[in-house]
Amino acid sequence: MLERFDTSRLASMLPARVRHHVEDAVDAYEVLSEIRDPRVLRALGPSGVRGLLLKRGKQSSTTQMPAHHSAHFDWTYPHDQPEMADLYRRAKEGQWNGDSLPWHISVDPLNPEVPIIPPDFVDFEELSRLGIQLQDKEKREVLASLGSWMLSQFLHGEQGALFAAAQVTEAVQFFDGKLYGSTQVMDEGRHVEVFSRYLDTKLNKLYAINDNLFVIIDSLMTDGRWDMKFLGMQIMVEGLALGAFGVIYKRTKEPLLKELLKNVIQDEARHVHYGVVALREHFQKHLSPREQREREDWAFEVALLMRNRFMAMEVYEEWFEGRMTRDQWKKFVSSSPGMADFRRVMFSRLVPNLREIGLLSKRMIPHYERVGLGEYFGGKSADKLTANELLSSLQ
Repeated sequence: MLERFDTSRLASMLPARVRHHVEDAVDAYEVLSEIRDPRVLRALGPSGVRGLLLKRGKQSSTTQMPAHHSAHFDWTYPHDQPEMADLYRRAKEGQWNGDSLPWHISVDPLNPEVPIIPPDFVDFEELSRLGIQLQDKEKREVLASLGSWMLSQFLHGEQGALFAAAQVTEAVQFFDGKLYGSTQVMDEGRHVEVFSRYLDTKLNKLYAINDNLFVIIDSLMTDGRWDMKFLGMQIMVEGLALGAFGVIYKRTKEPLLKELLKNVIQDEARHVHYGVVALREHFQKHLSPREQREREDWAFEVALLMRNRFMAMEVYEEWFEGRMTRDQWKKFVSSSPGMADFRRVMFSRLVPNLREIGLLSKRMIPHYERVGLGEYFGGKSADKLTANELLSSLQ
């Protein structure tokens, strides 16, 4: 605590621009210092430097990431995974056209009658207690900014999922999995299309990629192990997406966005199911004990990073920098009703999937219980949860 206190005091005495860089560096140190397992740190560390310190996601409008993986060909074209073959059939039947969404609906992000996210998503009374008084119009503008920020991160995550799905389709060892993977590439392309169109034509605002999301995407894109790409994207990132999509779907009053998210959620449910099927046998039967432990630790560390580190700092910098400290903002965002709901939905989806693929071993259970995630151990995994059940749970 003393080290953090002294750093904060030092930063407060610096010019604003210098203080911003110092606080970014402190945040980066805190993120990386939270990773206790040295193998996980080696896996995420280089991506952390590129994303958190060098700000590669914000340096320009494009980023180059070196991809290292082996493309797996099978010239016998076997039908080797009946569950994946069934997913492939369902995915073909479930394709939809983004142009068919009701784009004619007029969207005003400041309309209090049809909010993108409702006023109770954040605790404006807590802002008042921090000495920040906002007029009603300013509150609507902050909510609209937060909605645009979240949808922007959805879009950036979907671009990462598009590229990861293409890599996984090349690298996966199951031929039925390759056929299904081709449908996910199409799904992710469609998701990029509709989120980009909504942000561009309805909200007219796009935020840069969050540094922590950049770290995870960079790590997955540059990892050469196909099963780690699967674990990171299909289980962790898609689990995060299902939680976030579900919370906005449940809370938004805007009909076009609600219809868009309904379609996307049905696709994402298949994607996570695919990850469970692909990794279940592989993790339980084909890994050495050391490899198993590494993946267990990696999943736990990344779950904590996802829970603790998506703090909408870009919204803070736009609206509240200089009016409250970064630590005050982090506490405010973490305790907001909408973010608490998001964490609940995300982990109710994520933890059962980790259990199903064999990463919730006796060794790991106390760690999840220690951070308050034990209540999700008994939930349904993605292979036992239909899209309709998922949507019904969000009503």
